[in-house]
Amino acid sequence: MKTIMHEKYLLILFYSGTGAVKNLAHAIADGAEKESLTVKIRTVPKVSANTEATEPNIPESGEVYCTKQDLINCSGLALGSPTRFGSMAAPMKYFLDSTGELWANNELEDKPGCVFTSTGSMHGGQEMTLFNLMTFLLHHGMVCVGSPYSVKAMNETKSGGTPYGPSHVSSFNNSIELTPHEYQIAHATGQRVAKLINTLD
Repeated sequence: MKTIMHEKYLLILFYSGTGAVKNLAHAIADGAEKESLTVKIRTVPKVSANTEATEPNIPESGEVYCTKQDLINCSGLALGSPTRFGSMAAPMKYFLDSTGELWANNELEDKPGCVFTSTGSMHGGQEMTLFNLMTFLLHHGMVCVGSPYSVKAMNETKSGGTPYGPSHVSSFNNSIELTPHEYQIAHATGQRVAKLINTLD
C-alpha cells in the first residue's frame, strides 16, 4: 500500500474575540516562516448560548475554519484562545471536544505543539488558560514547547509573555496590538516550533 506523503506544516489554530489572539497567531506564523516552514492559519466558529454552532460553514472574511483533516495532516500545532475566567473560550473548547476520534487513533502523537493567549488585564488568568490549552496537547500525546528565557524579550517584557507560551495584555497599552516584546516572544516561539518540526522525520 502506497503511503501518501503530506507537506510539512505548522497548523496555527486560534479563536479571537477582539483580534489580539489573532495578532499573536500571525506573529507565531512569522517566526515559523523564517525557518522556511509552511504555515496554515485556521480559526473556529462562534457558538451560541446553547453551545450550538451558529456561524456559516465558510466564514465571510478572515481565516477559514479548521477541519479535522487540518489537524491530522499537520506536523505541529500552535493553539491559542483568549482567557475566559482562567480557561479557554467556549468556541475553542467546543471544537476541541470533537477531536475524540483523533485521540483514539493517536493522530497527533509526538508532534510538537505550543499554546498562546491574551487577557484584558495583567494577571488575568493567562497561565491558567495556557495550562488549560496545554492539557489538550498532553492528552493527544503531543510534545509541549514553551518560550525559554534565552529569548531576550522574556527578560524585558512588562506586559505579556510567559515561559508557558506567548501572551498579550490588552490593558497595558489599551490596544489589541502587540508590544514589541510580545511580538518578539511569539515570533521566537513560532521559530522554535518550526525548528523542531524541521528536525523530525
